[in-house]
Amino acid sequence: MSELTFEQMLEDSIKTIHSGEVVEGTVIDVKSDEIVLNIGYKSDGILTKNEYTNDSSIDLTQVVKPGDTMEVKVLKVNDGEGQVVLTYKRLAADRGNKRIEEAYNSREVLKGVVTQVLEGGLSVVLDEVRIFIPASLVSDTYERDLNKYAGQEIEFVISEYNPKRRRYIGDRRQLITERKAELQRQLFERIHEGDVVDGVVKNVTDFGAFVDLGGADGLLHISEMSWGRVEHPKKVFRVGDQLKVLIKEINGSKIALSLKFEDANPWRDAASKYAVGNVVTGKVARMTDFGAFVELEPGVDALLHVSQISREHVEKPADALSVGEEVTAKIVDFNEEDKKISLSIKAMFAAEASAEPEGDEVSVDIDAVIAAQEEDGEQ
Repeated sequence: MSELTFEQMLEDSIKTIHSGEVVEGTVIDVKSDEIVLNIGYKSDGILTKNEYTNDSSIDLTQVVKPGDTMEVKVLKVNDGEGQVVLTYKRLAADRGNKRIEEAYNSREVLKGVVTQVLEGGLSVVLDEVRIFIPASLVSDTYERDLNKYAGQEIEFVISEYNPKRRRYIGDRRQLITERKAELQRQLFERIHEGDVVDGVVKNVTDFGAFVDLGGADGLLHISEMSWGRVEHPKKVFRVGDQLKVLIKEINGSKIALSLKFEDANPWRDAASKYAVGNVVTGKVARMTDFGAFVELEPGVDALLHVSQISREHVEKPADALSVGEEVTAKIVDFNEEDKKISLSIKAMFAAEASAEPEGDEVSVDIDAVIAAQEEDGEQ
């Protein structure tokens, strides 16, 4: 039996490798665009930057150093120059594919950084696998500008997995919808009519404001914004304002809110402040053909009938008064149940007051006044 030469023994001691095989190597040299690894083979392995990552901006010397160990996949045993060509990103992609498949089957929530904002959605790279999230699946509301997501880490689930076509679709909207539904469920378990809760103004419209209560929105109607008169919600509130609101009514998934707290109700002690015979001062808030409505305080208006504006005949209120003008008058009628107060300037004159009984000074059709006030409020 012939003895083996040193070269034969050395060759026998070196393992054989094949294309597609996964091997472990030790980094022996790093350049900005290339890594050299000892893979226990007669030739060193070469890992180019293109086969390390899809990110062309990376400098390999900043992410890998000599002595590091890493698993790589063999692309070619001999590149024509006796070198072994390796890939890291394809091995990572293979493993990423497996992970994404498992996440798709188990509906696992994944996290990834948005690497690109495209015309039709977002691109997220996870373990070297590119996942596309269409614009319609980014949020549960329409997003006009997706650029705000650039560089952000977001959560999503895989809604479509097709490795043959390399089609991986992510869905973020589904998570948002489910989480909102859970928050809504918790909110409705917690709140009751009559509760005072914290909220944030989410949107302001001509008829009111929508307030986020942390799980559902409630409507604060313009008529419930104050005991006084509100000209327009946008003059009172802005998006982002924090409020303490009263839950007035819960009807299914609809929540009606109010800022008309009972302890601030101006009618609580109105019977004493506005008793018949008292002299009061207020500002003309609005006028109709039959009289002027005078605001005595926010939430308390009184009617000054056209016949009670002056001792002389007044054809229409605008001939003698103007909106915003301050007037002093006597209370001649107080109806707490209907929250109606009638005023008279004529009654301020003692001579006429003694000549004519105060009860005869005012002749007002209460039903007509109520109808007029309701009509004026709708306007």
